[in-house]
Amino acid sequence: EDSFKEMLRVKRSVQARATDARHLAEVELSKQPVKSKKPAVDLPTATANPDEVAIDDDDLSEYIEISDARAGHYAISSMQTRGAPAIAIVAALSLAAELSTMHFDTSASARTHIHMQLDYLATSRPTAVNLFDAITKLKHAVDTTITDNGQAVRDTYVQMAERMLNADVKDNMAIGEHGAQLIGNDKVRVLTHCNTGTLATAGYGTALGIVRSLHAQGSLDRVYFTETRPYNQGARLTAFELLTEEIPAQLVCDSAVSALLRSDPMIRAIVVGADRVAANGDTANKIGTYQLAITARYHGCQFIVAAPTTSIDLHTKSGADIVIEERDEAEILVQTGFERQGVLEGRLKRVEVQVAPVGTRAWNPSFDVTPAELISAIVTERGVVVKLPGASEFDMAGHMRGE
Repeated sequence: EDSFKEMLRVKRSVQARATDARHLAEVELSKQPVKSKKPAVDLPTATANPDEVAIDDDDLSEYIEISDARAGHYAISSMQTRGAPAIAIVAALSLAAELSTMHFDTSASARTHIHMQLDYLATSRPTAVNLFDAITKLKHAVDTTITDNGQAVRDTYVQMAERMLNADVKDNMAIGEHGAQLIGNDKVRVLTHCNTGTLATAGYGTALGIVRSLHAQGSLDRVYFTETRPYNQGARLTAFELLTEEIPAQLVCDSAVSALLRSDPMIRAIVVGADRVAANGDTANKIGTYQLAITARYHGCQFIVAAPTTSIDLHTKSGADIVIEERDEAEILVQTGFERQGVLEGRLKRVEVQVAPVGTRAWNPSFDVTPAELISAIVTERGVVVKLPGASEFDMAGHMRGE
């Protein structure tokens, strides 16, 4: 039990982070916002927020306690936490929190319980492969622990989950460095989609990690970021991260990107994250990514995918085999925000707005698939993957082998 030192804490205050279709919260940013501590996972949420709070309080961060896998499953499926790397970390540590309070008489009983709960966590969201990669590694770790001691099996799991947390931050910083080198050292502008930063990972971010690295080396003139309908992860989460770190940035409507690329020749690249990269490089990411790749190709702009190798799924041959999650149409028909007058007066009052007439039907896929043909490069913690001359697809298996 002593190995599970700290609770998972993804800090946020009450102004900018999406949780479900009706609630928001703001994330209190740090270089590594995900931390662990026994015996529970502490995950920030807006669902427990009062309807109205003062915004001049010293600390508006609040948390829900996640003490077991069931609570972790709900946090993921309801989008109290989102972002492929963060989903995997929350799943792993929610079960670690549960295990830290349990006693197992035999190694077999510990393994059986761990396998059962990991299989349950796998049902939380279907598209992000990081979750399934983490589950596979965690099962392997406990299955290869040679012992008859149930507590030793439990401790092996907890230690592995904690290592995943730390590894994700390290990998993201490497992605940032590789991506910044690829884009260049002269002053550039880039565009990004959704939220791929500290709030979607264990820290630093993937595509937004590249933006951070460009800014750190003095190469970033400006980053444009999309609102990312219908959940507005860009307008709420990415905006907050960029404002907090004082990175020069400008928000654009999802439907304005083509006009922006035509009007601003300084935009060097569109940089996005990934929830699953197939063996040929086809990439599933937040809905709207595919159309960005199309317009990037037309305007001669690089289209770069940033993803850790945990997002690469060699068992999926192409994007045609990727399961796309469809979410509740209410996320499109109803919008949630804070009353503007209240914000101006120093208080946050949450309100819902019915955008479309009652009875309107909506199609709400959470992701789309961008064909490898439209992707210029895929950046992982290991380096930059490009296509061979004349090829329309990537050799992701070769990259994983170190070729």
